[in-house]
Amino acid sequence: MSWFEDWFNTPYYHILYKDRDFVEAENFITNLTKELQLPTESKIIDLACGKGRHSVFLHQLGYEVLGVDLSEESILHNKKFETSTPHHLTFKVHDMRNELYPEITLEKVDAVFNLFTSFGYFDEEEDDRRVFQSVKNALKKDGIFILDFLNEKFVKNTLVSETEINKGGIDFKINKKIEKNYVIKDIYFEDNGKNHHYFEKVKLSTLEQIKALAESCGFEVIKIWGNYNLDNFDRETSPRCIFKFKIQN
Repeated sequence: MSWFEDWFNTPYYHILYKDRDFVEAENFITNLTKELQLPTESKIIDLACGKGRHSVFLHQLGYEVLGVDLSEESILHNKKFETSTPHHLTFKVHDMRNELYPEITLEKVDAVFNLFTSFGYFDEEEDDRRVFQSVKNALKKDGIFILDFLNEKFVKNTLVSETEINKGGIDFKINKKIEKNYVIKDIYFEDNGKNHHYFEKVKLSTLEQIKALAESCGFEVIKIWGNYNLDNFDRETSPRCIFKFKIQN
């Protein structure tokens, strides 16, 4: 079992990240949809949707949304948000490396969003390629793919090696390091007299590497933003690397 299949399905993952900034997320989605000028009722796939905060807000803004995630626990949690009025909000368990169309959606979509570093988990580049190919096959001819990734240069310059945080009455000790071009987060804690250790591992792909991969899969870069306010990307100071792709003509 891969680290993300294990860790994302534990209750502890959701305890640790339960206080994620919803205001920041909603402001980002508001800025992004205004920038993209997507008409209401456009169909959007929220790829690796987690507990659905972006999917739910996109639906509130008037979009038809399909949220997919590998975590069965997350999708089970999200099912209570599903609705068909005034337009559809649906959640399904899905591995992003597998085909979206027509495996889980029977019609092509206007946009695919992959947000908050939900990419770079795989050891093999072929798996990354499969994600891009799946997204391309799911998009309409003029569809948009948004990939929100970390800025590897910023991560290397600002990495904090050790932190401690208490969530839900549990003391989480978090150690971060960069090893073989991955940023690795080791998570240690004790609960009910038992010691636990999980980790997260994200590939530190550069802007150029992601761009080259996307182009090899038939995408072109339209825009790169550097933060959730959608300011221009700066390699030294931008915390994020947010790509807007479209299918090559």
